[in-house]
Amino acid sequence: MRLPLVSGVDGSETSLRAVDWAVDEAALHGLPLRVVYVLEGEYRGDAAPVLSLGRPSERALAESIVETAAERVRRRHPDVDVTAEVLPGDVVTGLLREGHNAGALITGERGRGGVTGLLLGSVSLAVAASHPCPVIVVRGDKAGIDGTHGRILVGVKEPEGGSAAIRLAFREAEARDCVLDAVHAWRCPPRNHADHPRTAGEPHLYCKERAATLIDHAVADSVRDHPTVRLHSAAVEGTAAKVLAQRSAAADLIIVGAHRRRSHPGPHLGRVARTLLHHADCPVAVIPPAT
Repeated sequence: MRLPLVSGVDGSETSLRAVDWAVDEAALHGLPLRVVYVLEGEYRGDAAPVLSLGRPSERALAESIVETAAERVRRRHPDVDVTAEVLPGDVVTGLLREGHNAGALITGERGRGGVTGLLLGSVSLAVAASHPCPVIVVRGDKAGIDGTHGRILVGVKEPEGGSAAIRLAFREAEARDCVLDAVHAWRCPPRNHADHPRTAGEPHLYCKERAATLIDHAVADSVRDHPTVRLHSAAVEGTAAKVLAQRSAAADLIIVGAHRRRSHPGPHLGRVARTLLHHADCPVAVIPPAT
């Protein structure tokens, strides 16, 4: 059985935009969608969390919000199998718990009380940093959220191989029948020792060719598995965060791999993913290394 997509909702406009994006994605891939509202609850020893009985009005509001969101899903895509539930507990913990049984966890960029246009909200940032599954934060301008560019953008890291981020990017481009931009940002080190016989004495040319070769190797398996995808590769001089943020203005979704820290386990976002979650002009998917 394929895992459902899970979308967190709290009644804010940004969370409802995320629900709209999530149901479009569910319909595209033929997946069920689970809409959840996490309401602060209390824990009683080792038992499962229960909702506080002293706040019936909050419970009623949560149930109204989550059911309204589910009805919104049904109107938008009647064929999508949708379930809705109010869950007790801390919001971040509750969403992460859902993420362990989800194909992807989808959130808005800010919750209630957030000011549109400001940096990413703390809940979305914490969930993306923990990445129990692919986490997609729906943010950006209207064109990017509505998917009008016909373009998916994936950042290629070094070393990469056939990473989970690249595999997902090819699947998304194939399902949407759109162009896939595979981008690797490169910079020559201050003291470059170019050893390629054709580029000796031209370190920038050497670095650019090396970056292009890295992309070719990284996407080779996926190109073979998805021969109909229209792939555009680009080796671009600059920092990865800046290059990808700029190119997100012409994309419907940007996909990046989460940064792996061997010496410091636990929640973490690399500089590139953090920058994109704050500044990208389209939804951002952060893919854990083990996906």
